[in-house]
Amino acid sequence: MPPHPENTGESARPVKALLAKYRELLRFAIVGGAAFVLTLVVNYSLKLTLLREKPVTALAIATIVATVVAYVLSRGWSFHTRGGHGRLREAASFFLVNAVAVALNLCPQLFSRYVLHLEVPQVTYLTQELADFASGMLLGTAAGSAFRWWGYQKWVFPVAGARSGGVVGQDLLGPQRELELEPLRRVVQPVAEQLSQLTQASADGLRVHVE
Repeated sequence: MPPHPENTGESARPVKALLAKYRELLRFAIVGGAAFVLTLVVNYSLKLTLLREKPVTALAIATIVATVVAYVLSRGWSFHTRGGHGRLREAASFFLVNAVAVALNLCPQLFSRYVLHLEVPQVTYLTQELADFASGMLLGTAAGSAFRWWGYQKWVFPVAGARSGGVVGQDLLGPQRELELEPLRRVVQPVAEQLSQLTQASADGLRVHVE
């Protein structure tokens, strides 16, 4: 017997209430996930092609690229109703918070490479790459993300409800969000095409190392 429509609506209310309560955190996590994937692609694209001997530099560049994209998405979506500062101070605060987060992001990999010496020739190439991934992409990203979440609300977007930012609760793919994200698409699309080419080059470089 199918559930009564009223029962279905009542059962969905707690879920909707939970999503509404943690909307900012969920959006922050989604943007963070997108930035993580972007960091991963850029990092290994550079590390396996142009910056084979400078893994920390590759990670730093990848993190900075992802930070720029994260600012656009954070201001326009994750924290679109928060504010409290002028645009210039807000952007400066955002990048200052992320500068500290980048440093936190790099610390585990620096420790792995230059204190534990988990790098070729002390260890195998596979061990080196696994250590880099665990220290830089997992531990570093976790530390940086935790600091960002705290820093954004304390210094970058400290005042809730300071901006209208469209209709609260409107879906990302709603008509107004489509218009807001259109400039971002025009910027991201050519970057994505370049990343696709770099990813292919990275795969070729990885095959050379494995063989």
